Amino acid sequence: MIDSSVFTIAAVVLTLAAVFGYLNHRWLRLPQSIGLVIIALLASLGVIALDAFLPQAHFQSTMRSLLSKIDFQEALMKGMLSFLLFAGALHIDLGDLILRKWAIASMATAGVLISTFLVGFSIYFTADALGVGIPLAYCLVFGALISPTDPVAVLGILKTIYVPKELEAMIAGESLFNDGVGVVVFTILAALAAGAGEGGETLTASGVLGLFLSEAAGGAALGLATGWIAYRAMKTIDEHNLEVMITLALVMMTYTVAFAIHVSGLIAVVVAGLLIGNHGTRFAMSENTRDHVQKFWSLLDEVLNAALFLIIGFEVIALTFTGGTLWLMAAAVPIVLASRFISVAAPISLLSLKRNYASGAIPVLTWGGLRGGISVALALSLPEGPEKSSILAVTYGVVIFSIIVQGLTIKRVVKARVI
Repeated sequence: MIDSSVFTIAAVVLTLAAVFGYLNHRWLRLPQSIGLVIIALLASLGVIALDAFLPQAHFQSTMRSLLSKIDFQEALMKGMLSFLLFAGALHIDLGDLILRKWAIASMATAGVLISTFLVGFSIYFTADALGVGIPLAYCLVFGALISPTDPVAVLGILKTIYVPKELEAMIAGESLFNDGVGVVVFTILAALAAGAGEGGETLTASGVLGLFLSEAAGGAALGLATGWIAYRAMKTIDEHNLEVMITLALVMMTYTVAFAIHVSGLIAVVVAGLLIGNHGTRFAMSENTRDHVQKFWSLLDEVLNAALFLIIGFEVIALTFTGGTLWLMAAAVPIVLASRFISVAAPISLLSLKRNYASGAIPVLTWGGLRGGISVALALSLPEGPEKSSILAVTYGVVIFSIIVQGLTIKRVVKARVI
């Protein structure tokens, strides 16, 4: 019997993250997130192989039982992600984002929508040709969950390579905001798909637009308000431990309130993080406090990142594959990449009529648009149905390719196209 207490599960995950992290640092020397995914994936495949040779040992069922105790969707979307996004936003220069606001905004909104529909329709026709029955509504839901780039994966890779400042700001800024937009689009399309499948009432066009605006704008307004309150409190004191606690409370309460009032918690914590990381560090913190706040969030970011990518590597054990699903998974990779290219090229090309962007911006933004845990978590959040297992397997295939192949080769793309 597996002890399913939260403490035991956390102990197992963090111990494995530490052991695998040590193996990676000692011998593989890959970027931490990529190394953890690869080692965990190899360990998972090893468990599956052992189970095939020794079925009486029930290795795979034991691992599945342990993974079932970890509600990945709940842990990431309602816990870890708020801290990871805040930590990422804390180190972003707001001035750089403002200078490139139109490029970031267009890719995080229009780009996500373009990619959602391109991926959705392409997957629908491909799945139909392969005999994998996925309704169009759910293909569009897949398009929504796979289109946003993952800020955790993207920011993790940016730490390990040199990217020109303009491109770095665009990649980081887009990844921080398009996940919030993507989750809103996913929520709307998932509701429409569920309504269509059950014959229930569907949202009207005005209702969809209203929900989108209230979630996105409401999240930004909430983050600005809570961030300003925290900033004012920190400005009146100089006690680094208390100020670290204020930032921690800021993230948790902002995310909690966002869920309660039905606005985007992801956008809210990003806005709050940008405010504290820029205005707060300059005008509300002493040098000592700034150092403690940055080190605390850097450490928390590393720990949560390690746990997140370790779990992603192990999730393969919980998946169900069929011949058609494997072919669809293979086809989904170029479909998602092509859709990403078009969704980046369209807004950047239009904006380039008024301003020149860095040489090679489109290929770097295309290949550097990594997918990660957010996509897997959204796929896991879908209601049980015949299409869920196929969507989850294809999502996982795209995410693994993105993290390992794109993550390991983005440095070469940057050197070839920019430097």
